[in-house]
Amino acid sequence: MPLDPSFIGRTYPPTEPYEVGREKIREFAAAIGDANPAYTDAEAAKALGHPDVIAPPTFPFMLSFRAAAQVVNDPELGLDYSRVVHGDQKFAYTRPVRAGDRLSVTVSIDAIKSLAGNDVLTVRGEVGDASGEHVVTSIMTLVARAADEAGEE
Repeated sequence: MPLDPSFIGRTYPPTEPYEVGREKIREFAAAIGDANPAYTDAEAAKALGHPDVIAPPTFPFMLSFRAAAQVVNDPELGLDYSRVVHGDQKFAYTRPVRAGDRLSVTVSIDAIKSLAGNDVLTVRGEVGDASGEHVVTSIMTLVARAADEAGEE
């Protein structure tokens, strides 16, 4: 059964704050193979005008994906996560994520479409710091694949 488009606009409560640590940023930069010194060296980041090391641009995916669990696990929505693939990811920044930030994410459902029997769900995550300042918007597209013709549900 297709997802109900009346869920478009539904907003979920903000997540508990996540404290961004220098070591988490360094680990993430190493994992993606980005040797930018602003991600690992506080002095290099300060030379670029930042108060501390900054995170690579895709770092907030972890936070927004965790927050999107509220959507995915919403029993009223009825999304079959066993059929979900990550379709797309975009970020729109106000400023970089910095070591020491305490970030919370508020997720909303921006769109629900049906394409070739697949449900396409767009989830927006507004990431803000402890003072309420906007840091980044994360736009995630999830695709719930249609059941196959062999009767798989």
